[in-house]
Amino acid sequence: MPGIRPSSTGDPVSVFIRIHPADDVVIAKQQLVGGTRLEGEGVTVAGLIPPGHKVAVKPIRAGQPVRRYNQIIGTARTDIAPGQHVHTHNLEFASFARDYAVGTGTQPTGYVAEPATFMGIVRPDGRVATRNYLGVLTSVNCSATAARAIADHFRRDVNPRALEAYPNVDGVVALTHGAGCATASDGEPLQILRRTLGGYARHANFAGVLMVGLGCETNQIDGLLEQEGLKESSHLQTFSIQDSGGTKKTVAKGIELVEWMLEEANRVQRQPVPASHITVGLQCGGSDGYSGISANPALGAAVDRLVRHGGTAILSESPEVYGGEHLLTRRAVSQQVADKLIARLKWWEDYTARNGGEMDNNPSAGNKAGGLTTILEKSLGAIAKSGTTNLVEVYEYAQAVTARGLVFMDTPGYDPVSATGQVAGGANLICFTTGRGSAYGCAPSPSLKLSTNTALWLRQEDDIDLNCGEVVDGTASIDELGERIFRLMLETASGRKTKSEGHGYGQNEFVPWQLGAVM
Repeated sequence: MPGIRPSSTGDPVSVFIRIHPADDVVIAKQQLVGGTRLEGEGVTVAGLIPPGHKVAVKPIRAGQPVRRYNQIIGTARTDIAPGQHVHTHNLEFASFARDYAVGTGTQPTGYVAEPATFMGIVRPDGRVATRNYLGVLTSVNCSATAARAIADHFRRDVNPRALEAYPNVDGVVALTHGAGCATASDGEPLQILRRTLGGYARHANFAGVLMVGLGCETNQIDGLLEQEGLKESSHLQTFSIQDSGGTKKTVAKGIELVEWMLEEANRVQRQPVPASHITVGLQCGGSDGYSGISANPALGAAVDRLVRHGGTAILSESPEVYGGEHLLTRRAVSQQVADKLIARLKWWEDYTARNGGEMDNNPSAGNKAGGLTTILEKSLGAIAKSGTTNLVEVYEYAQAVTARGLVFMDTPGYDPVSATGQVAGGANLICFTTGRGSAYGCAPSPSLKLSTNTALWLRQEDDIDLNCGEVVDGTASIDELGERIFRLMLETASGRKTKSEGHGYGQNEFVPWQLGAVM
């Protein structure tokens, strides 16, 4: 099992991790050189094995499935002898039939009698926020510069006096994008963009929002409001550059409107609220060979706790659950929920084929350098983030999440695009695992980053909120880390700043999913 503790007698700690007795491979905990004996396996390492990478512990014939987590992660390209490095040179992706076994793994959720609380911001309509921002959204890329100029006026590092009288306001952020025109006026791409912007406009973490357009774009603000059922109010103001008389006047108008909103936005006070008001987006499928051993299962243990306390977790990144979806369908509360998930993954197979790709284009180069070989292997580790509770619903990109418990949202694997969809759906917190090192934040929702290995933590501590490499080191268990992550969720939702917030991340990471032709 992963996370073996050092013994009190001083026995040497194992240099590898065996995840399941039936596995064909074990995982190197450190760089292994040729001649290293794997005690208990009867295997001697043949050649250099990087940390996080796989070592064969059984003879594997060419064409034979290879198992990790007691699940198939690919097929051997060639004969593989015990002790050899198992990676892209001798392991390849292969399709195989999966037993979806819908609902066979469901179990009653053991809700706690007294849910934990955090210090949240209760909006007049009862929604609960974890942050208190004013936002400047754009209907089209053409208004991005004006939107940024409005927000920049209120930057505490540039113009600290602008927000000096408003200590309860976390900031003014401009969330811009590269779309909004040169697309079909009634197609899915525009619908998704509008759904995303609408989700942000109504997000509890915004005390008020300005929507800035150019004026002649395909994504007309009136059409956006109509699709999303939004109306202008004291909390939602809209205007365009063309109607305002140009860029300079638009910026001046935007600054004036923000100043008008600030007084009311500042009139908030945090108060104890149940943990059920936390909706966490789960990010990063797998960065390295340790992801499915340390940070992801530790986050899964935290998710189990959050669900038992009445909260919600959003698993996403459809390409990064591909091949492991049978583990989710077994936890689906109904055939309908399972069918929704399967249908989205079938759509992805077609989508990648139409664009000249394949599902195994993921993992990335960095993932492979860290020990992951195929999308099957990456997905199995990614699903560990979801914990063990039932899968209660499946949503399309940026749809409003209304169910409580573990849900799935269809998104790309690209983290900024995926998290943007989750926040549009209502996520007021993000948990992001990383094994290679991450530079990511997510306004208006705080993002916690969890390292999979201690080497990354020591190298990039100013970007990482918690080191889950202790599991690999043998100094903490999955359950212990799960409890620490859950408590960190509560603290962060209560206002504790994350490392990425300290660096000013969050605005550039707003990336709505762009589908279809750009004309």
